[in-house]
Amino acid sequence: MTKIALIFASMAALSLAGCQSSSPEQSEQKQDALAATSDPLILSAREQFAALPDGPGTITGVKATPDLTALGTALYFDPRLSASHSLSCAGCHNMGLGGADARPTSLGHRWQHGSRNAPTVLNAVYNMTQFWDGRAEDLAEQAGGPVSNPVEMAMPADQVMPTLKSIPGYAKMFASAFPGDKDPIRMENVQTAIAVYEATLVTPNAPFDRFLKGDAKALNEAQRRGLQAFMDNGCSACHNGVNMGGSMYAKFGAVSPPPADLLPADDLGRFAITKDEADRYAFKVPTLRNIALTAPYFHTGKVWSLDEAVTVMAKSQLGQTLPQQDVSDIVAFLQALTGDQPKAIVPVLPPVDGTSARPVD
Repeated sequence: MTKIALIFASMAALSLAGCQSSSPEQSEQKQDALAATSDPLILSAREQFAALPDGPGTITGVKATPDLTALGTALYFDPRLSASHSLSCAGCHNMGLGGADARPTSLGHRWQHGSRNAPTVLNAVYNMTQFWDGRAEDLAEQAGGPVSNPVEMAMPADQVMPTLKSIPGYAKMFASAFPGDKDPIRMENVQTAIAVYEATLVTPNAPFDRFLKGDAKALNEAQRRGLQAFMDNGCSACHNGVNMGGSMYAKFGAVSPPPADLLPADDLGRFAITKDEADRYAFKVPTLRNIALTAPYFHTGKVWSLDEAVTVMAKSQLGQTLPQQDVSDIVAFLQALTGDQPKAIVPVLPPVDGTSARPVD
């Protein structure tokens, strides 16, 4: 077995959940969009990657009505879900910053720092799980985590609903979003609404998407070389599928330990959730879509350039020191993963009145 084949086998063994499968509707949509081509690089790429579907993603079991999406939009941007009334989902997942926040770790309540870099919310609907360690099964579960986390938004769990109920305009919004629900203002519905909005935050039509659909000119020569190097060197063993990642867990340092500042000894990754030794220092493989917009990189947020990130990954995950030309070409390819950004409009939020809950310091 060749070295690359061994690497592919080891990466596959680290996958705890397998690649995310597309729904029949998404598969049909993808196939309908693919043009016939004889370009060998397009044909090879189609075996490992898929173009991002147009339109919003879907939340299983939830119909995304306009009222539900509007409510989710408001809650996503509303800082009154935090104890200080100054922090919102949009603070750490900023639409102007690639769905992230351009910080090594995010700032939370009373200027506390989180322990990990904030992953992008863009295309997160296509991840198999949420958070670096996969502790949230889906976007709805993830949406509830930061609200009462004392390092993040720090709103006491027993104060979230009273706060929302004290804002008069939310009563009508929740009732419209959840018709027939006798008690619509509850945490489950908050999380569902935010998830539905986040599912709209997708970025189709990247140059690479157009390339996969058959436009051979969508990538320039450097990007074509980078795609070939990306596949030939084993990067696509983990970063594949529709989201170029997000479909498996992998140990950071699978072949060679990365620098200590990129892999702190006290952050055990997936192991902290499963207590399985195989998961020690394993993390969800992040999406590479829009990666050029979301520096700094890795769960520690310690690397600010794509050149360095590619070099570190090649050494740590593949045991290779890539020629600088390959690094430069792969970076050029990664820049072709930036898609059309969501047209996010900050909503006018329902106002408080004299009886509404007050922020805490």
